[in-house]
Amino acid sequence: MIKVLAIYGSPRPKGNSDTMMDFFVNGAIDAGATVERVYVRQLSFKGCIACGHCDKKGFCAQKDQMETIYPLLSDFDIVAVASPNYFYHLPGQLKSFVDRAQALFMAQKLGLFTPDVTKRKGFFLGVGATRGKKLFDCSILTMRYFFEAIGVSYGGELCFREIDEKGAILSRPDYLDACFQAGKDLVETLK
Repeated sequence: MIKVLAIYGSPRPKGNSDTMMDFFVNGAIDAGATVERVYVRQLSFKGCIACGHCDKKGFCAQKDQMETIYPLLSDFDIVAVASPNYFYHLPGQLKSFVDRAQALFMAQKLGLFTPDVTKRKGFFLGVGATRGKKLFDCSILTMRYFFEAIGVSYGGELCFREIDEKGAILSRPDYLDACFQAGKDLVETLK
């Protein structure tokens, strides 16, 4: 059975990116996957301190809730991340979460973690208030490197502009249908 890790990256509960992820998850479940949800806003962890410990040992020296996340990031078939856009990038806590994935990247470099990237996919769901042409460029680039660091191939993204107020995404059933279908399709590609 395909396992999906759904990472909710917004600091705001039940906001637009949370809703997008809920639809993605429902599509994955509809295709027969099991899902585990992680809400970054509920985790207690610090950002990377650039101590170099993971460069030598392949794991992070910091003892916090990221210790419970590393096994999930290295085990699931699909890792999906949903995030709002803050100043053309990810919110701070999610970016710190991504930075801490350096430990898994170094574990790969040291031969301690050898994922089969052909059997693992990552997917990004983004939403932003403005309509800037390059609104999601930084977030997508960061997600590509995050997925590489945790040993998954990039499976794509859905990013929607001009969605601002909490719940505004609900007025776009076509966007939510696309999220549902993306979750379903990604699971189907790994079966």
